[in-house]
Amino acid sequence: MTSTQNIEQQGVAPVSSEAAVNLPLWKQDGAEPFLQIENVTKNFGEFTAVDNISLDIYKNELFCLLGGSGSGKSTLLRMLAGFESPTSGRIIVDGVDMAAIPPWKRPINMMFQSYALFPHLSVEQNVAFGLKREGLHRAEVKQRVAQMLDMVQLGHLGKRKPNQLSGGQRQRVALARSLVKRPKLLLLDEPLGALDKKLREETQFELINIQEELGVTFVVVTHDQEEAMTLATRIGVMNHGVIVQTAEPHDVYEYPNSRFVAEFVGSVNLFEGRVIEDQPDSVRIKSKDAGGVLYVNHGISCAPNQKVHVALRPEKARISKQKPDQIENCIKGIVEEIAYMGSLSVYRVRLSSGKEVRITQPNITRGTGERLTWNDEVYLFWDVDSSVVLTS
Repeated sequence: MTSTQNIEQQGVAPVSSEAAVNLPLWKQDGAEPFLQIENVTKNFGEFTAVDNISLDIYKNELFCLLGGSGSGKSTLLRMLAGFESPTSGRIIVDGVDMAAIPPWKRPINMMFQSYALFPHLSVEQNVAFGLKREGLHRAEVKQRVAQMLDMVQLGHLGKRKPNQLSGGQRQRVALARSLVKRPKLLLLDEPLGALDKKLREETQFELINIQEELGVTFVVVTHDQEEAMTLATRIGVMNHGVIVQTAEPHDVYEYPNSRFVAEFVGSVNLFEGRVIEDQPDSVRIKSKDAGGVLYVNHGISCAPNQKVHVALRPEKARISKQKPDQIENCIKGIVEEIAYMGSLSVYRVRLSSGKEVRITQPNITRGTGERLTWNDEVYLFWDVDSSVVLTS
């Protein structure tokens, strides 16, 4: 049983029918998925790129497939688009099995990482290209292109060529071209990967606003954890062709279901130990890494004396030269490294066990309060609900 499951089983009042209407579709009983991926596998010879994945995505979601290189996320996206055929399994969009439907007839469009704009065509002509191939009347093409360019704030640049635009502007042209045909489902493969950090952060919110305004279901592939956390209604974390956890961004970060997810999504400190006390609503772990006993206020399902890991995010702990009053979840070490990052400071602390721990603290005030420096002896301490026990 994961920590999230245990929390859900505690005494929570039932949700009223009125409140249930406001729940996202994936939390509503009986809600019909818009996209159904049923036991999909993709083999390339003896190599399995996607391994028996089943996943439901709901209408108007902005769903992110998050994983490292070779995790299978792009292969899964290409199967949704129809560029690859599953070795086994089914893909159903809006109640229709896609098996016999070629890519150009699917109610799906795909935006590639490279943007794939035609360099000899203007912005307007790039966006209009797909509509003209469908044989739409010239007046409708003009009206839809103008509407879409206004939505992505490029109406004043319609006559320019792609090489006269910035990277962020080219990204928005590609997005407009993908959406102008009004697909039911838009697939985005690393859509912001070519942008610099500041522009990527700005464009993330533009992408969310456009998706909400149009109501199109988005499936985004990314390797960037921060991007997935910002964009997604839900995240599917992929590893070796398998989705290892599907949850809302908050739950993926706060309640990872495995060491892989905890380490892949954000930064984390992991303390190995063995369970010495297992209660329905709490657990104690004796950890050589931490040099003592760690207490967590949620139960787990495990065998006596089982080896587990306690996951602690760097921002969840406090650091001080003064010994706190609490006994449990309090460890001592020496400051080895300090990085001042402006809004926060990062401390690397070496424990007596030899383990290095990373702690981040916000710089709320300017030059006041306790100052820490290299080689200081410090205490690290945290609340009983700040860490999570992982059994896998």
